[in-house]
Amino acid sequence: MSDIFSKLHPRLQAVLSSMGFTRPTEPQVRTIPKLLKGDNLLLIAPTGSGKTESAILPVFNHILNRNEEGRSGISALYITPLRALNRDMLARLEVMGTQLDIDVQVRHGDTSKYQRQKQSKHPPDVLITTPETLQIMLTGSRLRKNLESVQYVVVDEVHELAASKRGAQLSIALERLVEVAGEFQRIGLSATVGSPVTVARFLAGSNREVGIVEVSIYKDLEFNVVTPQVTPADRTSARSLMCTPEMASHLRVIGDIVESHISTLIFVNTREAAEALGSRFRMLERSIGVHHGSLSKETRIEMEDMFKSGGLKGLICTSSMELGIDIGDVDHVVQYMSPREVSRLIQRVGRAGHRIHETSKGTIITTFPDDVVESWAIIHRAHSGMIEETLIHEGSTDTLANQIAGMVLDFGELDSERIHDIVTRAYPYHHITQEQVDAVVQQVGDNQLVWHEEDGRVGRRRKSWQYYYANLSMIPDEKKYDVLDIVSGRPVGALDEIFIVNFIKPGAVFIARGEMWRVMEILHDRQRIKVEPVRDPGGEIPSWVGEEIPVPFGVADEVSSIRAKIGSKIGAGLTDDEIARDLMEQFPTDRATTMSVVDIIRKQVNEGFAVPTQDTITVEDAKGSVIINICGGHKVNNTIGGVLTALLSARLGTSVAMEIDPYRIKLDLPARIRAADVVRLIMDLDPAHVEPIIEMSLKHTTFFKWKMIQVAKKFGAINTDADYERISLQRLLDVYEGTPMYGEAVREIFQDKLDIGRTVDIIGRIAAGEILLAAGKASPIGISGFVGGRDLVSPARADASIIEALKQRIMNDRVILFCVTCKKWVSRTRVSRVQDIPECPLCESRMIAALKPWEEEEIKVFKIKEKTADELKRARRVYRNASLVLSHGRTAVIALASRGLGPETASRVIRKMRRDEDGFYRDILEAERNYVRTKRFWD
Repeated sequence: MSDIFSKLHPRLQAVLSSMGFTRPTEPQVRTIPKLLKGDNLLLIAPTGSGKTESAILPVFNHILNRNEEGRSGISALYITPLRALNRDMLARLEVMGTQLDIDVQVRHGDTSKYQRQKQSKHPPDVLITTPETLQIMLTGSRLRKNLESVQYVVVDEVHELAASKRGAQLSIALERLVEVAGEFQRIGLSATVGSPVTVARFLAGSNREVGIVEVSIYKDLEFNVVTPQVTPADRTSARSLMCTPEMASHLRVIGDIVESHISTLIFVNTREAAEALGSRFRMLERSIGVHHGSLSKETRIEMEDMFKSGGLKGLICTSSMELGIDIGDVDHVVQYMSPREVSRLIQRVGRAGHRIHETSKGTIITTFPDDVVESWAIIHRAHSGMIEETLIHEGSTDTLANQIAGMVLDFGELDSERIHDIVTRAYPYHHITQEQVDAVVQQVGDNQLVWHEEDGRVGRRRKSWQYYYANLSMIPDEKKYDVLDIVSGRPVGALDEIFIVNFIKPGAVFIARGEMWRVMEILHDRQRIKVEPVRDPGGEIPSWVGEEIPVPFGVADEVSSIRAKIGSKIGAGLTDDEIARDLMEQFPTDRATTMSVVDIIRKQVNEGFAVPTQDTITVEDAKGSVIINICGGHKVNNTIGGVLTALLSARLGTSVAMEIDPYRIKLDLPARIRAADVVRLIMDLDPAHVEPIIEMSLKHTTFFKWKMIQVAKKFGAINTDADYERISLQRLLDVYEGTPMYGEAVREIFQDKLDIGRTVDIIGRIAAGEILLAAGKASPIGISGFVGGRDLVSPARADASIIEALKQRIMNDRVILFCVTCKKWVSRTRVSRVQDIPECPLCESRMIAALKPWEEEEIKVFKIKEKTADELKRARRVYRNASLVLSHGRTAVIALASRGLGPETASRVIRKMRRDEDGFYRDILEAERNYVRTKRFWD
């Protein structure tokens, strides 16, 4: 196969030989000849199989064959979605480029001003950049000139871009580049693609020829699914690690895997899980680091370098590490809990065994039966090559608005027909009509971002620049809220605005830093959330455990199929051993893990309940709620749940709370609404009404408001720093309903969060009698859901450590002691330094008021001789304060120093006469909580 390299320039052959590349990989054999001919191509191949070289060797070959005059500007753009990939790519390509006298440089948001100026005057042959930086380059006069010579564009991790609005934006940017440079060769690289034809079309555009080369990874993947079993040692270590025995067993098994391998990546699905595991491994002093998007760039690079050099044996990471960031050789991958999607499993486990034809090995650590069956289903689909389809954002109008501004900056003035011609060459916009383009032009014109005439001409305004550069990225602008623990007074972390909007309300419970917290107060103007630790995590279900990865319908459907087969085997009289043996032959798993699934399904059958499957949906009465068992995945269940909550809310005259997982919908309902009522409601539902009901109900949700505001910002209708809380949704609807802006908000929610098509199909099949609906009481499978994230929590953290944190905070708080007898003595001190029985050193009186630092004004009021009615009221309050200290000494000072406790509340707390000190502090904590919860009503 080495004759493939012989087709390359002699200098390139020599460099390859000196670098030890003597034999091409399969992707190189199959792609290099096509690329040398100038074909557009999408290459899908495993990580570590020489994908980058497959693309760059033909590009270097063409550059070497050009004369000096032909190399006056940029010859090739290498576009990556992550700056970290830019960094890795530069390191790899620079080595080869230097030996070939080919200048390879990188340009993105962190590139210095000096380097950017240098690149403008002396452009490199190959520029590695991001989609957003290309947006800037297209509008700069000198940079635009440098782009005229571009003949090759490589898009790395093209699947990642194709499924996002960043990709829709890039697709138009590439067509704008054609206006500058003429046609160029397009090369796309990806490790996994569920819809190769769609992604290839996205890469090439609407009407260009494009080839696909797919090198299979599926046969080179090896998995193992394990639910760790709790040992006596795990129960002991759980106490010191402040976690559940189950989590202690997970830590033990992961630790053993890391120790038995040279380098292990540990993938988790949320940042919260990463922090929870990472903090425990730090306590265990294991050589395991943490890497996720919320950490600083410097910390992430440090972790990558330490792992690459062997300084860390294990690295806990989130989805950011799925992409091809260079971290050296990985010989094993651990996936903590189900990866939720086939594509994620392949991307993640594919990071192990980075040499071609080397088997990638991974272990999935599962935590409960749904997790196990889901992992089995995903592995089966991975080996069958059944990857999720890539959904591109077709006709995204806020992206189009942004690119119209870019085009008027490119050309100064152009007509809307030309805009339509350029835009429809981009595949995400191949169906958009002239009327739709004109409507978007009208809207950006109304927002004073461009000018437009009735004859169709469109041109730049002064605000065009400002708007375009403020929206270079289609990633939504989000505020971050600081989270503060009211008990200890310490910061907990930060939450993104979207999670505040969707999940975080007073009383909501969420997981952060491996602990469970209850929201007490949200201060939108200060972007702060006040929380308290949950005292009994075992008795709480978190509203939010992190940015959850949605389970697709195909995976959930396969879970129901596996359940059905187990259920039928139980019905046929097979023993547990026989069923377990069959499952272990079918899936890579052990007996204990298998039995956790068989046990719950046998319990379901033995107690007379139907097993929820593709053709059986069970609706169950549970305590204070109705649970619908349906294996629909997140999007379908979210859609069905949304329709039912809308109809039930209308019937009851009050909102209905909903919770979903991929296999259940839980509706919180009054006792008079039973499972049988919900069954009748579903049976009476017309499939044609699903979409209008959803759209109508969406208008009243906080999530729709958030999405509408984000789209409005991208349209330039609202300032990017506008405060979410101060914007009226009704006002937005009054002004913009029926416009492209409104349509985009609905379209994006329908695509990202809902599945209207499959929901309509399911409702239709129910109506036709093809799917059975069965009402009954709560079943073992029904009540086993909604447990995700529980193991991330410290169970017994609560009482002892919360009370201790409260004590420390109060003891460190400052207090002002004031003698109400002589009115002369004032002392400022910490609570910890106050005597058991405070006394005035000037007059020896024990009538000492204990005031908070912000109550100093009360001393001045108390000293006024002729007082107003309000001043008299305030003075009496100070006197009652002093009377309390006279009667109870330092105990009263502690109560009065607490937040929100005045003399009356402090008196009630003290009167309870708790025998133990912890009980006294527990009452203070309850009083503080009540103050935070209610103060907004009387402030």
